[in-house]
Amino acid sequence: MENIIEIKNLYKKYKNSEDFSVNDISLNIDKNEIYGILGPNGAGKTTLISMLSGLIKPTSGSFTINGLSPKKDSSKIKQLIGVVPQEYALYPTLTAKENLLFFGSLYGLKQAYLHKTIDEALELMGLTKFADKKIDQFSGGMKRRCNLIAGTLHNPKVLFLDEPTVGVDVQSKKAIIDYLLDLNKKGTCIIYTSHHLSEAEEFCTKIAIIDHGKIHATGTPEELVQKVASAENLEDVFISLTGKELRDVV
Repeated sequence: MENIIEIKNLYKKYKNSEDFSVNDISLNIDKNEIYGILGPNGAGKTTLISMLSGLIKPTSGSFTINGLSPKKDSSKIKQLIGVVPQEYALYPTLTAKENLLFFGSLYGLKQAYLHKTIDEALELMGLTKFADKKIDQFSGGMKRRCNLIAGTLHNPKVLFLDEPTVGVDVQSKKAIIDYLLDLNKKGTCIIYTSHHLSEAEEFCTKIAIIDHGKIHATGTPEELVQKVASAENLEDVFISLTGKELRDVV
């Protein structure tokens, strides 16, 4: 086992907040994992991923990605990671192919390689015949699939995903999961957040359940179910660890 991410005593408190959004998290993630970060609304999932992907800075603590520190090697880390946010990171008035060519150019990919990679990815995602259609004409599932391609054109070593299948149809969900499983087989470590617990149970090789900024349990889906008496699935484990209280956030 070889860790590609090592997190030590990581904290994050936002300005004017009384509580830590991430509170003393330590975690090691192997390079071959599909690692699920699961928790209720406001648990700290997105804050943790935002720190790891360089979008926000920790209040204290440290982490490395592929042995690199964000304080010393932030530009190198950016070349190694891919980020696919929950919100669509696409230009609505550009076509799918124009979007992908633009994002691919940001990674510094050579044109011949970029065109080949885009064509292959569009084919895998069932979007070839829509390549020259503007994104604002796409359905939610089509946008979600194109969004995923945009974040993975450079074949990242680590891919951060925030709710990658939210609001999509069954066919789009299957296409996205199959695409991600293929990426993982080719060597990409995937860090994934979702509210779809049954999906996470099937998709993830390992899971951390967090709440109020703290890790409450880690393990494979099978290990987590075995740890909680009377639990039959991951949803039972989740409710047991985080409670039934509603987590509405405004």
